[in-house]
Amino acid sequence: EIKEKNMDELYFKIELPLIKVLMNMEYEGFKINKKYLEDLKVELSNEVDEIEKKIYCIAGEEFNINSSKQLGEILFHKRNLPVIKKTKTGFSTDIEVLEKLKGHDEIIDFIIKHRTLKKIISIYIEGILALVTDDDKIHTKFKQNITSTGRISSIEPNLQNIPIRTDIGRRIRKAFISSNGYTLVDADYSQIELRVLAHLSKDKKMVESFRNDLDIHRKTASEVFHVPLDKVTDEQRSHSKSVNFGIIYGISDYGLSKDLNITRKEAKDYIEKYLATYPEVKIYMDNIVKLGERQGYVETLFNRRRYIPELNSKNFNIRSFGERVALNTPIQGTAADIIKIAMVNIFEEFTKRKLKSKLILQVHDELIVETADDELQEVKDLLTSTMEKAISLIIPLKVDVEVGDSWYDTK
Repeated sequence: EIKEKNMDELYFKIELPLIKVLMNMEYEGFKINKKYLEDLKVELSNEVDEIEKKIYCIAGEEFNINSSKQLGEILFHKRNLPVIKKTKTGFSTDIEVLEKLKGHDEIIDFIIKHRTLKKIISIYIEGILALVTDDDKIHTKFKQNITSTGRISSIEPNLQNIPIRTDIGRRIRKAFISSNGYTLVDADYSQIELRVLAHLSKDKKMVESFRNDLDIHRKTASEVFHVPLDKVTDEQRSHSKSVNFGIIYGISDYGLSKDLNITRKEAKDYIEKYLATYPEVKIYMDNIVKLGERQGYVETLFNRRRYIPELNSKNFNIRSFGERVALNTPIQGTAADIIKIAMVNIFEEFTKRKLKSKLILQVHDELIVETADDELQEVKDLLTSTMEKAISLIIPLKVDVEVGDSWYDTK
């Protein structure tokens, strides 16, 4: 069946050799600075206590902040804030509701911060500390066959969902350190999914941007807003970045309007301008959805297959989900296949050269190597060349390499 579906290379050259790589990564583990995490827990717990006092002071009474019912009473009855969403049991106080209430009342910012800190303490700090082994390391488990797109996932703990958008989330990464005599080298594919999209769609403007090593988000903003490259504002670049990545995930005008906090009309206008700028991307998107409808599945460049029965559903929402999956799978799945090829090649090269350095973590487009200090330059060069040559696309792959004593320092 593997042969019939042209999956020989995927199975025998990518997935099977990867087992050994992942086994070694699990065995090696990632060194943890327990003292740093314990101190951070104390610091954040004290901050939570201070925030609670402020919330009680503003509310004029003490209540269970973690109880949606009690919080709802304070917000919507006592403080008369507008009701955004109701549940079967009362008022919704989920993060989406709290975000919409920002600016209505000073208590909201404190509640959001309280919730964020409690989550970081329980899930990330306590969760990681509970799993540190006698060798002061975390030995996460890598799963090869959980995700539908082919991405590797990580459990116990999940090291792929440590928040990086907030400063406090990033601080968790300071706990992940190198062993004595070693340094962490972090190699990250630059915009790999957009590069895969450029290859699949063969869009002339997108291909040209990558071949000329332009900032793709700035270039997109320049085209969409009709301004010279050097006149693109940070906000325009940021909006274009959201559209660039949103397109890969089949984002709707509604989704984009929420991401950018703009009207649906503005979001629709952005998407239309984007697709007019990159017409071959629009053609590719239309064709891949039609292909998925016709054959019942879509594939990556390495013939990893994902069946999408939702594409033929009579239900609009289910069908729309299927269309997003059809758009995203060939792109995200191909990017996942590429990094797996790179991991296998790097591991084999390390073994062949008898290097002491070792791969210890993979997070989506990023690889971390615990690198022996006397092998640092060799490993940096090896990672760059091996990752950039993992596959030949019509545009070059680009890798950013950073070095540090902790995971935080490499970013």
